Amino acid sequence: MTASESPVLQIVKAHRRGEKVGLYSVCCSHPTVLRAALKVAAQYGTPLLVEATSNQVDQFGGYTGMKPAEFRDYVHRLAQEQGFPSERLVLGGDHLGPNAWQSQDAATAMAHAEVLIDAYASAGFHKIHLDCSMRCADDAPVLSDETVAERAVRLAAIAEQSAARAGLPPPVYVIGTEVPVPGGEASLEQALAVTAPQAAARTLEVHRRAFAGAGLHDAWQRVIAMVVQPGVDFDQSNVQHYNAAAAAELSAFVAGQPGLVFEAHSTDYQRESGLHDMVRDHYAILKVGPAATFALREGLMALCLIEEALLGKESASRLMDVLDEAMLAKPKHWQKHYQGSPQEQRLMRRYGLSDRCRYYWGEPEVAAAVSRLFANLAGRSIPLPLLSQYLPQQFLAVLQGDLAAEPQALVEHKIGQLLGQYARACSANSAVIC
Repeated sequence: MTASESPVLQIVKAHRRGEKVGLYSVCCSHPTVLRAALKVAAQYGTPLLVEATSNQVDQFGGYTGMKPAEFRDYVHRLAQEQGFPSERLVLGGDHLGPNAWQSQDAATAMAHAEVLIDAYASAGFHKIHLDCSMRCADDAPVLSDETVAERAVRLAAIAEQSAARAGLPPPVYVIGTEVPVPGGEASLEQALAVTAPQAAARTLEVHRRAFAGAGLHDAWQRVIAMVVQPGVDFDQSNVQHYNAAAAAELSAFVAGQPGLVFEAHSTDYQRESGLHDMVRDHYAILKVGPAATFALREGLMALCLIEEALLGKESASRLMDVLDEAMLAKPKHWQKHYQGSPQEQRLMRRYGLSDRCRYYWGEPEVAAAVSRLFANLAGRSIPLPLLSQYLPQQFLAVLQGDLAAEPQALVEHKIGQLLGQYARACSANSAVIC
């Protein structure tokens, strides 16, 4: 792949020519989600952009235990198993900056971030979100745009050198600081208002000057998107939907910036019609993550109910109980996000839209319970009435002969239904499915 052949650049250019196309980004490391995403991309003929966040994957392994090169090999192996063309698979790095080291002084945190960006770029991550918006321990209470841009440019310079040294196409970049809280808000009262066009213009200009000052003229031509807040977000129980009228001035601003689109984070749980509207309004890169693992959890929970109906509780995997026990034993991934009484916290651990349980599927006891669930259902004929009760959409697909009534296929299909909304929103000839 050369820079000119980059699927990301091709789609951004096509969008700016007036074509009704966009790019959806699946921010997830779970193999079942990624298999579903590969199938959806194959079905709709789209590229597949898979992104790792800086807390998922870093030079120390992140919470997945994978370094960037290991994550790259893992995703490519899944794609190869599915027969998905490698030229349509793109890897991206999300929130790359000092995020994981905010408790340290800026010099130390940025030194870690420089190693991080080198590892990502050297491993072939093509789409890089430069995010230096978070303050470090010795920073002022509010970072200036100039400081954010200067740090982002330091990382871009390293990414350029690392990709060139590895013989890889130069990366494309996303800039911007108005980023929703990764994984959703604790409360929608904290949600950001729609970014003001003046703020977007200042961010763009400050970064342009910083790139120019560092001699990164070619790299600046590959800044394809800005992260802004188009007024979409979610918390544990509620969704803030896209309002085209409220975001109209921001959309008009980017329409006047050649070669640039907006990247929208936290688009999980948006209506499909809203996703189409966002792509139309130049929010042409749509990020989805927790909604995909939320669908995974729903699918696994439905299988647990089918399992109990068939085998009884005594012989069942107890997957959902095992999952909650793991979350209680290691609360760091959910505790600060779920407020309220113990009962309210219990409900959020299992059902919250931010889906903090996604951090626990790799825990050995949870993985073992998933394996037991699948083993208990393997080779069994799942009665159609149970499918209708607990997986009604999959029941219809089984009736039509489009889906095998097998546990893995059923869960992947459920996730694929969610991701299909994004594929249709980003495809030129796809209509909204209500």
